[in-house]
Amino acid sequence: MKSSILIIYTGGTIGMKQDPIDGSLRPYDFSQIMREVPELRKFAMKIDTYNFSPLIDSSDVEPSLWVTLANLIKEKYDEYDGFVILHGTDTMAYSASALSFMLEGLTKPVVFTGSQLPVGVPRTDGKENLISAVEIASARDSDFHARVPEVCIFFGSVLLRGNRSVKQSADSFDAFNSPDCPPLATAGIRIRYNPDVILKPASWKAPLEIFTDLDTRVSILKVHPGITPQIVKSVLLGEDIRAIILETYGSGNAPTKGWFLDILKEANSRGRIMVNVTQCRSGSVDMDIYATGQTLKACGVLSGGDITTEAALGKLFSLLGKCDDNQWVKDRFVNELCGEITKESFAF
Repeated sequence: MKSSILIIYTGGTIGMKQDPIDGSLRPYDFSQIMREVPELRKFAMKIDTYNFSPLIDSSDVEPSLWVTLANLIKEKYDEYDGFVILHGTDTMAYSASALSFMLEGLTKPVVFTGSQLPVGVPRTDGKENLISAVEIASARDSDFHARVPEVCIFFGSVLLRGNRSVKQSADSFDAFNSPDCPPLATAGIRIRYNPDVILKPASWKAPLEIFTDLDTRVSILKVHPGITPQIVKSVLLGEDIRAIILETYGSGNAPTKGWFLDILKEANSRGRIMVNVTQCRSGSVDMDIYATGQTLKACGVLSGGDITTEAALGKLFSLLGKCDDNQWVKDRFVNELCGEITKESFAF
């Protein structure tokens, strides 16, 4: 059975060309993809492309892009066996995380990829990333089910769960990492899949549902030495805030000064959702290890386990958009929804 893949080009370095006059990188029409990557013709599959217009720089990505992507995938879902999304690297982990919560009942691959160098220049990583992403998006098992029915990121020879990924380098071809979740697949001479890690849908026949009512009233507070009461108040007690992601030290520790705890208690009394996420790239929040963590817990702060900041943001946007009841959101945030946390990492 011939596979069909839709490549969606949102923008990013992979689709840039160098201006012959000033040497700057400028986007070009990626509908000419077959000319730039003729290797794709060797796949016995149908490959179509969809260009965003205008193209979006990764740094300008907003939730409206995620809504557009979710709607597009829903619209084209029955026409294609998999989707490859070409995206700038700076916010790719945010977009992949958000889409994982917006697409429910997913039975087909949605693979984000991009490059550190434009696809048309020597030594580009774009060709290998794109070719492998297309192969993964089309891969099926012996039952003709998708090998990887998840939102994921392929970059630098590894396939990572989208909502467990972080950008780790601005100048390496291994730009992304998933510190607390093994790769879903590794590309070498052939692509080796890790079936024990890859999520499978509850039903292969269930229809895709999308949730696009995102509530973005979320702020992020990175705890740091010298942080002032004014900064903490503005983030936690702002008028139009429903939830706060606290990026704390180590396993979930933060200052225990009276003024800091008083602000946390005030935020809790106002019903604010406060989520504890570690600043460390690897490891988990456990607020029962140290007294400082236990103090945060007593102030109503929820453990984020080993969730990334990118995933916590997307998860909160989605849950807040589904319900106006903050307690409902709190109850569901601490549950694993689509592989975004290690279940054992939550400390209650």
